[in-house]
This record gives sequence, structure tokens and C-alpha cells, in this order.
Amino acid sequence: MNLFTSSKIAQVQEKLKTARKIAVISHFNPDGDAVGSSLALYQYFSQEGYEVKVVLPNPVSEFLRWMPGMENAIIAERAMRTAEKALKEADILFVVDMNASHRSGAALQESIDKCQAFKVLIDHHLSPVFDCNVMFSTTNTTSTCELVYQFLVKIAGSKEKLSADVATCIYVGMITDTGSLSYMCNNPKTYLIMGELMRKGIDGEAIHRKVYDNYNESRLKLLGLCLSQRLKVMRPISTTYMYVTLNDLKENKYVVGDTEGFVNYGLSLKGIQFTAFFTEREDRIRVSFRSKGNFDVNLFARKHFNGGGHKNASAASCYDTLENTLKYFEEVMKEYVDVLNPKNFE
Repeated sequence: MNLFTSSKIAQVQEKLKTARKIAVISHFNPDGDAVGSSLALYQYFSQEGYEVKVVLPNPVSEFLRWMPGMENAIIAERAMRTAEKALKEADILFVVDMNASHRSGAALQESIDKCQAFKVLIDHHLSPVFDCNVMFSTTNTTSTCELVYQFLVKIAGSKEKLSADVATCIYVGMITDTGSLSYMCNNPKTYLIMGELMRKGIDGEAIHRKVYDNYNESRLKLLGLCLSQRLKVMRPISTTYMYVTLNDLKENKYVVGDTEGFVNYGLSLKGIQFTAFFTEREDRIRVSFRSKGNFDVNLFARKHFNGGGHKNASAASCYDTLENTLKYFEEVMKEYVDVLNPKNFE
């Protein structure tokens, strides 16, 4: 199926002829894909002479703050009026890496819904529920950034018009949303696109160092704590989980992004097919799920935790105590004794 049909692209191109102001928004707790897709659009359309505002609901992880254009992003949590003004005045609003307006957070949802701009959704999550003029949505891709690349090539009419800064932003989104190409990356098109990004002169090794070898001391201490004291292995159901308490975060001087990717360690044990990571916050418990193969954690999160995401990566929020949430998780897992029996994966 051709996602980027000539009629859809023509609609956007026609609106671009009269537009002057563009806004871009993504989900709360923006990850590499959300930031990368937002900043890639910012870089391209700024280069084309548009006034572009990137709105990020809250601060991004420290290891993403070096990205080109990040210094001009509006952090709504710190400047809500400025963020709302950018949305209200936009002629075109690009919504990236989220399938519904509430994923931007309660503070911004109303502004997005009431925004009178021409709305374009670019996303790779299941079941989009967003009122927009044009939608580019599919789960058959590594990331929203990969979709943004294809979109910009169509809009520009040539991949040659994409700058090295655009390529850098897209590359970050693609590698972070696939765990450095360790999952959701079996499509040959992914590697063809990466080849095109490299031809723009980006330094993949340097980007990898900035993203993965640029952590705080607090992150390493928290990781050590999780692996040594907070890892629970449930061998009879090929499952692991870890957790951090609010006190753990405070004692180790946690900063935003420190626990990014911790959930993936739970899948690195031999024979493990499913893992979860629980983070205690002031007002909720944040849960991340990861799986291998055919165990669908999107369905699991939807059924048991009112969450969702992708087949092998999803998330949810719980509004009970950490103790009760962990007990609930262990109780739920009793339903999966047969599904996740180690004999199924020998």
C-alpha cells in the first residue's frame, strides 16, 4: 500500500503555498523519535522560509539536547502561554509520533483539539484517533522518523533537498526507536533510507556516542541498583521485571532520561520473552513493556493496564501504589503460564 499518495501530498503542498506559520507537536515525555521527527520538520521547513515552532510538552532527556534545532524548541511545561500561542497562530500543525491529542498531556490537549490549523498526522502507532486533514499513519515502519523522511522527500520533490541536519534528526529517531536496530528493523527499506542519510554526511558513530555514551553518573548507579537488587526473574513464564522507587530516584539524584532503555535489559537473559519496568513517580507508576517474537505487549498493556503502543514495545500508567501495582502484575501473569511457557521457545 502506498501511504504517501499523490492526492495526500498534493493537499499538503497546496496548503504550503499560502501558509506562513507552521507548528509541530509530539507526545508527553518525548523520546528520540518524537524529538527527531519534530526537529527534522523544523529544519526542513525553516530552510524553506517558513516560521516554524516546535512544541515539546515537557523537557527532553539530556542525551537528546544536543540535536540540531533543539535550542529553539518551546518546552510547554516551562512556557505554556508561548506554546499555546504557537498552536493558535499556526497555519499548518504537524502532529508527530502520537495517535491521539491526549498523549501530549492534559495541559496541551485542548489547545490541539481547538487549533484551527490545517492538521497533518505522521505516526506509526496503532489505531489513530485524531481529527486531521491529512493522515500518514502505519505500523509497518521502524519509527515516525522513517515516515518523516519519506514525507519530506515527496514534499521536496527530491531527497537532495534534505540537509545534513534533517538527516541527523531522522537518524536519531530511527536508531532510538529500534534499540540501535535490534528490533522492528527487518524491512530492507529501513537500511536503504539509512544509506541515504549517510550520504548526507552524518557521522553515525558520533551520533551513537552522543546518544548512548553520554550518560550521567546517576544513570549508571540506578542501573546497577536495578540489576543487582530490583530484578525479578519468573522463569516458569519466561518473564522478568524490574522497578525503581521514588526514593531510589531521589537518593541517586535522578535526572530526566536516566532510566531510558532500562526495560530492555530484562530481555537480555537467555530464555526470556517478556519484561516490564516499573518507575514510581509522585502521582503514578510508569510501566514499560517489551517482548520478543509473537507475544503482543500492545494487547497486554491495553487489556490489563489501559495502555498501549506496539507489538513488542508498549507502555502504561498506573495510579495505585508501587507495591499494589507489582502484586497486580504478578497476579495477571498467572494467566500467561501456557502462552509464555519456556517449552514454547526451545
